[in-house]
Amino acid sequence: MNNTEVVVERDPASGLPLERRPRTDFPTYIGPATHLAEERTRLSALTWEHFDARMMGATIGAELTGIDLTGDLPQTAIDEVAAALAAYKVVFFREQAFTPAQHVAFARNFGELEVHPFIPSNTDQPDLVRFEKDADTTGYENQWHHDVTWRECPSRATVLRAIEVPEVGGDTLFADMYAAYEVLHPDVKAELDGLEAIHDFVQAFGRNVPEDRMAEMRERYPEMTHPAVCTHEVTGRPYLYLNRTFVHRFAGQTRPESVDRLDRICRMSDTPEYQCRFHWEPDSVAFWDNRAVQHLACSDYWPETRVMERASIVGERPRR
Repeated sequence: MNNTEVVVERDPASGLPLERRPRTDFPTYIGPATHLAEERTRLSALTWEHFDARMMGATIGAELTGIDLTGDLPQTAIDEVAAALAAYKVVFFREQAFTPAQHVAFARNFGELEVHPFIPSNTDQPDLVRFEKDADTTGYENQWHHDVTWRECPSRATVLRAIEVPEVGGDTLFADMYAAYEVLHPDVKAELDGLEAIHDFVQAFGRNVPEDRMAEMRERYPEMTHPAVCTHEVTGRPYLYLNRTFVHRFAGQTRPESVDRLDRICRMSDTPEYQCRFHWEPDSVAFWDNRAVQHLACSDYWPETRVMERASIVGERPRR
């Protein structure tokens, strides 16, 4: 017989503040993400003419159905996809059997495309970066990041298509950087006000550059300074713009002086309440705002094969 005596009458959370708050002993936040309620309600009320949308996270991610991206879309449909992207931060599509040319054509509806100097491309389409993972080439994209923040004008948005994927594993996670900034304690926001970070391609790609080309690449792609908190050019909302992949240090500080602060702030992406997760199938497509979200590709499928192609849309220089 169990003789344990229950000495409480209420849930342990009863009476605690209705807000997410920082712990005093760890650099993490706990408690209800009540700051998401208004945005979740707004997104839940949205309706669309050219597709249907099913939300995937409280404030981030929606799967759009009823639209074929492989053909010529009317401008009204393109504009509505762009509006959905601004609202949900990342949108997903299934059964979009793109040819490489169709992939590029769809992405070009939203702006000029970039060519990545440090990742191989599709042999027929230099605008398509090709990620081909197998037992010999494993995935190292499994940390939170915005893409190509080492550029003066990083990507505005990205269109990623699955070509061959494992049945289990290889999901991609996305994190809402508006929500991550909004929850910060006022003291932390004050700490970030005016703070600038130095981004460097060498952090991730230096080992791939031939030694006799490094000086040339350094001249083409020097260290780049961007604000730690930026203002989105479409929505006008502030978002965190820091990642461990490409940020080397904070302006005016050394690398050792910057690491603890960078890690503490980057932990905001780890919060499940600000995330959605997408399981890939062949011909699935993800279209994300490279400013409003960070992403992480799960590397849990070795030694299986995972082949993806990505078109990235050139953006503006991030601004405070």
